[in-house]
Amino acid sequence: MTEFDGLPVLRDPVAIAAFEGWNDAADSSTAAVEHLEQVWKAKPVTALDPEEFYDFQVNRPIVSLTDGETRSIEWPTTRFSVANPPGTERDVLLIRGIEPSMRWRTFCNEILELCHSLEVNRVVLLGALLADVPYTRPLPISGSAANREIAERFSLTPTRYDGPTGIVGVLHEACVRAELDALSFWVHVPHYANNPPCPKATLALLHRVEDVLDLPVPMADLAEESAEWEERLRAAAEQDAELAEYVRELEERVGDEGLQPLSGDEIAQEFEKYLRRRGGSSGPAASGGW
Repeated sequence: MTEFDGLPVLRDPVAIAAFEGWNDAADSSTAAVEHLEQVWKAKPVTALDPEEFYDFQVNRPIVSLTDGETRSIEWPTTRFSVANPPGTERDVLLIRGIEPSMRWRTFCNEILELCHSLEVNRVVLLGALLADVPYTRPLPISGSAANREIAERFSLTPTRYDGPTGIVGVLHEACVRAELDALSFWVHVPHYANNPPCPKATLALLHRVEDVLDLPVPMADLAEESAEWEERLRAAAEQDAELAEYVRELEERVGDEGLQPLSGDEIAQEFEKYLRRRGGSSGPAASGGW
């Protein structure tokens, strides 16, 4: 059992978690949490004891030189850090780790114990899966929520997946059993472009994080990197007639679904959200919501 000592007192915290491995196509979801750690200058809080959860022949520890002399070993684990995003009265607990090799229920219980100790009131789980989607359109995001009201509030397209699951699905179910508000967002990554990174997928997840937290996330160079990623795929399709035809078929299958115009009310709501995040005076922030 991991001991969590000296934990900070957090303000109305929400947790955002992602895990390397089966749940992380093209490293898109862990890249989103790593991005938040960097832009919000998150401070490390604690980590799980890796001995209980990881097969070190599968996820080997990394040895490195410090100051060119001292050797240090970094063990594969799941780490917790705390960010204080500017312009908000809320703290964010960032959880980034590796899908465990064993003892998944104990792993989930330890994460929930830490969330309980820090009085986390919502857990947002990020995942990425490979799918038949055209790279030229907005990448779809599906997911699930603790209840229908939350799913509707965040326009969650429910997943219809049946089959083997990963730690994101197991942790989501553990949160629900523990009566902890939980949301999962899964971005659909083009399976023919599955080499990491996939900045377009990471960007899509970060926009959902903005929606949940109702505050701006600095995107740094991600928009530019996403455009470059698309350009590389476009160039590849120009050199590969089969890939180009396949992408066209995917676009036709999707139809104009992703291009439906917003209603007047939806435009107004999106504009209000934009102004509020950017510090404009669009009226009072949504009350409650957590």
